[in-house]
Amino acid sequence: MVLSAINLGKFKPSMDMFNILLGALLEDKRDFKDFLFVYKEMVKAGIVPSTDTLNYLLEALFETFAVDTALYQYRRMNKKGCSPNSKTFEMVISNLIKKDRVDESIVVLEEMFEQKCELNFSFYTSIIPLFCEANKPKEAIHLFKMMRGSNIVPNSLIYGVLIQSFCEDNRLDEAVNLIEEMTENGLTPLTGMFVDIINGFCKLEEFEKATQFLEIKCAFEIDPHNSLLQGYCNCDNFTAAKTLFDKMTERQVTNRDSYNILISWLCENVKIKRTFELLARMIVSLFDPDSSTFSALIIGLCKLRKYEDSMKLFNQVRAKAWVLDCASYGELVECLCREKKITDAIQVFCYMCKNKCRLKTSSFAVLIKGICRIGKVDEAIRLRLLANYAGISSSDSTFNTIMLALATLNKENDILVLLSQMLVEGISVNAETYSVLVQSMYSKGRIKDMALFFNLMVREDLIPDSGLLTNILSFLANNSQLTLILPAIDKLFSNYDCISLEIYNILIHGLLKEGYRREAGKILDLMLEKGWVPDASTHQVLTGSVVKEGTGKEIMASGNCAMDDKVSNILSEGLGNS
Repeated sequence: MVLSAINLGKFKPSMDMFNILLGALLEDKRDFKDFLFVYKEMVKAGIVPSTDTLNYLLEALFETFAVDTALYQYRRMNKKGCSPNSKTFEMVISNLIKKDRVDESIVVLEEMFEQKCELNFSFYTSIIPLFCEANKPKEAIHLFKMMRGSNIVPNSLIYGVLIQSFCEDNRLDEAVNLIEEMTENGLTPLTGMFVDIINGFCKLEEFEKATQFLEIKCAFEIDPHNSLLQGYCNCDNFTAAKTLFDKMTERQVTNRDSYNILISWLCENVKIKRTFELLARMIVSLFDPDSSTFSALIIGLCKLRKYEDSMKLFNQVRAKAWVLDCASYGELVECLCREKKITDAIQVFCYMCKNKCRLKTSSFAVLIKGICRIGKVDEAIRLRLLANYAGISSSDSTFNTIMLALATLNKENDILVLLSQMLVEGISVNAETYSVLVQSMYSKGRIKDMALFFNLMVREDLIPDSGLLTNILSFLANNSQLTLILPAIDKLFSNYDCISLEIYNILIHGLLKEGYRREAGKILDLMLEKGWVPDASTHQVLTGSVVKEGTGKEIMASGNCAMDDKVSNILSEGLGNS
């Protein structure tokens, strides 16, 4: 209102005053409507916006997620007599990358190069890390070279993200050169940079280069030593790891993690005696075991099938309000399930879930299978919901296990509820799922539902096992309901060569009984091509007569029947010879 009143009078606020207001509104995180009001009043006052004004407008639009509108305004800057500056490009490029529109950000970057815009320190420190995170090292390095060419000294952040990017791209010599450059520029490399380079050498199994770098650059830093120690263990070179560990001990560059790395390897490889020797040495060195130590020990005990000792350690972990690492968690749950200690496995799962710890999908499937095996299907359903709370995904195997358990209890409605949850969670329905659905509907005599799932199954190029397929087709034929699955029958014979003789007979007999002579004839032709002949019952239907259910009319298999004399003769000869 104040601005409106001023505009109605003779006093016209300056562009600087409007820019101050716009900047204050952005800083105060005010609603976009307030910002737009001030901008419109500026236009009404006949004041031409400056680059700073338009930068404020872009910032406001990006904050309201109006990315396309912001891009449109960026494209119109030149038409308004303004040239984008370093801040403009920083805003546009950074917001595009953050919105996962990286390709568009590179287009804007090329436009920036063409305009030869003078860039400031803020631009480089904002954009170079973003391009590194977006896995665009080429653009990041180009900007880094421009930065140095402009006599702007990079800071530790820039060096750090580039070193990490080089290491991930296996360009370790360039990463080492950046460490040298940092030192020449009076900057002290951070420990994490050394760790990235050591990890890079270990990934390539260039342990000699890693050792040389360690000795020259960070001989008395613990974390890089631990990285090399882990690298040796990852390659199962425990002898080299132990030699390095002894050297670290002499230099007094060990910590709890150093011991845990070796203990984890020993436990994974079931070297329990050496594990406890090292554990004793760890305690003597005044490093108390932590959750990582307990996690490693539990893995070793599980591999030895010592589930009672494993549970004792887990109870200590719980008493200290710690949690196990992912590998130990999965190993313990699977070990308890193997030993049929399902109650203990549930106890572990519930504690870890309450702490939002994730269990591997495969381990969770093992747990659900164990629970369903002892008949606790309601508990399995409850734990699946608890798993969602902890961010644990259910696999198709998990759903199938619960559905199968529900099917044995004749709870077909609960199966359908679970199916809906499965689809909502984006889990694909596989052959086993369809088989359970078809079987459960078959058991309850729900013919239409059974036919529906069977049709869907065959449409997706899946078929039940031979026994279930025979039962389904026989059931439908006996109830004169093969008409419900005619498209599926056609696809069965088009795509699969494993249809049994019994199924041929069931379908020919059933289709003729329902009046589908042409379809029965096609199947008969396929049957004869295989050198098979119908059984006595089917032969009787083909050569004699059958009363169609519910009509009382006879369907004759001669004269006006679709089967000609030639087919009948072949059948007679075949049966006569059998």
